[in-house]
Amino acid sequence: MGEINIGQSYVSRETYERLKHYEALVKKWSPKINLIAKSTLADVWDRHIVDSVQICQGIDFPRSWLDIGSGGGFPGVVVAILAAERAPDCAVTLIESDQRKCAFLRTAIRECGVTATVVSERIEKVPPMAVDVISARALADLSTLLGFAERHLQPKGIALFSKGIQWKKEVDNARSQWQFDLKSTKSWTEPDAVVLEIRGVTRV
Repeated sequence: MGEINIGQSYVSRETYERLKHYEALVKKWSPKINLIAKSTLADVWDRHIVDSVQICQGIDFPRSWLDIGSGGGFPGVVVAILAAERAPDCAVTLIESDQRKCAFLRTAIRECGVTATVVSERIEKVPPMAVDVISARALADLSTLLGFAERHLQPKGIALFSKGIQWKKEVDNARSQWQFDLKSTKSWTEPDAVVLEIRGVTRV
């Protein structure tokens, strides 16, 4: 059947069809519950789906993956769709405090035929989960995200955070509170954005 190119990655036709179905669901639901900015509705594929696919590149799929502040499911639902093909045993969990968005996330997961758990709660109130990977996109400043990472990652876990043009300033600010190993990868979709891969998070 052949694989289909998405950004700088290749996926099976089944995964591609799931991602396209998810794109359609986002476009259908977003006007009602504001899943994404209205200005990006016309370009959901590149601005949100491809941007989420890139977060999963460069690491092996783990046993457990936690996406925090999942909102409309970026990257959480995309992670679950990719995991269905690459690592069916990977336990994907999405944390989102907005009940309406949680209803959407559960619908999207079901309709796309993949497996993930949606937790409707504030991140601060969720007990430590000791996961292998934690991800977030457009959620909070890096110092705050590292606090969540310290709480929920297992000791050798990896944090994957999408960051925009101010990412270097956020890293500098975070280093006053945290020690961590950092690898930055240039974004496929935004010239000044990066994906930060962070390990060894400890308080200064």
